[in-house]
Amino acid sequence: MTYSQPTNLGIIACPGGEAFANEVINHLKHIYKHRFNLKTEALIKRYGTEKEKLQRDINFLSDLRTSDLLVKGSIDSYRVPKFKIDTRFTYFMNGEFKTEILECIRGKDIYIFQDVENHQALTLNGGKNKLALSVNDHVMSLLVTIDAARQAGAASISLVLPVYPYSRQHKKKGREGLTASLLGHIYENMGVSRIITLDIHSREIENSFGKAHIDNLHASYQIIRELSKITDLTSNSDDLVVVSPDTGAVDRNKFYATGLKKPLALIYKERDYSVVTQNARETNIKAVKLLGDVNGKTVFMADDMLGTGGTLLKAMEFLKEQGATKVIAAISLPFFTGNAIEQFNEAYKKGYFYRIIGTNAVYHEELLNCEWYINTNVSGLFANVISRVHHNQSLSDLLDNRTIIDKLIKVKE
Repeated sequence: MTYSQPTNLGIIACPGGEAFANEVINHLKHIYKHRFNLKTEALIKRYGTEKEKLQRDINFLSDLRTSDLLVKGSIDSYRVPKFKIDTRFTYFMNGEFKTEILECIRGKDIYIFQDVENHQALTLNGGKNKLALSVNDHVMSLLVTIDAARQAGAASISLVLPVYPYSRQHKKKGREGLTASLLGHIYENMGVSRIITLDIHSREIENSFGKAHIDNLHASYQIIRELSKITDLTSNSDDLVVVSPDTGAVDRNKFYATGLKKPLALIYKERDYSVVTQNARETNIKAVKLLGDVNGKTVFMADDMLGTGGTLLKAMEFLKEQGATKVIAAISLPFFTGNAIEQFNEAYKKGYFYRIIGTNAVYHEELLNCEWYINTNVSGLFANVISRVHHNQSLSDLLDNRTIIDKLIKVKE
């Protein structure tokens, strides 16, 4: 492996995770091209050599170090790395999956991408079939792919799961399973050494791993960057208040309130847990109370995931009743299951909210066409993490965004 040519880094994209993987790969190509330019500029300055000769020498060293006969590409210019591993995925009509890796990955560090919440129609079996897969389908497809990579001799296997499956089943209240932990143990037993995910629903899940390492990324910088485009974050006025939509999201919204230097309010919901939420209208929320003041102010709320959206819709309507002038929400994992989009379209027409900021960690074509939805891209964040992990570099500044957030919202003098 060389600094600019990671010949032992390979990406396998499961059908559900292919869209996100392709975006990450594009960022990786830019990252390694930038690294190559920085490296050549530093060496030219230090040794006084010519750029053309230096690039030729670097390519010569890459050819010497590769386990292949030669590295494909020009000998006189930068060689764009090939990250994506050629793979064939087969879906059988009885519901079984098969993964075939079509090139040698022996000794490579493999990153397997899967978006378990991608419920769009996917092209399978070489374009012969189009099918929307369930979470369970995606999980099984992932397990089959992990096994294929293990059988093919991968040096290490890492999972890139923008959404950690079954993350809401992380604590036991009665005679029920800890499915989030169960999947973690399955991954470990299959040889997975690292999992990279986004805003995992509970930190308790991280404690369920014995050997595998989990990198829990946050989209706070990307969300605040989009928020700054639709409301003034540099003002000293108190016209913006951060509201936690429930007690479970207090820590998340406290982070935003502290970073934005704005007041924090809390919505407390009384629930009837004998009722199971079916859709955005039929929720188990019986009463809502507000701790704080939102009258005449712009409200910003953040949560990790949105399913049917009933909780958020009730919170938005309630905040408008309390006098909020504009309601903006941020969702790291925008599932929008069932008829959620239809319900939010209605709520938007009634003026209950202004915008919802979500990430591309979940692939959802219909959502991108909504006037009220803002999509922020986190694929660059994942690309940077993969690159740094692969080269044994620090992740500290990527996992803690407070410094770059401070620069973004610096108050104008």
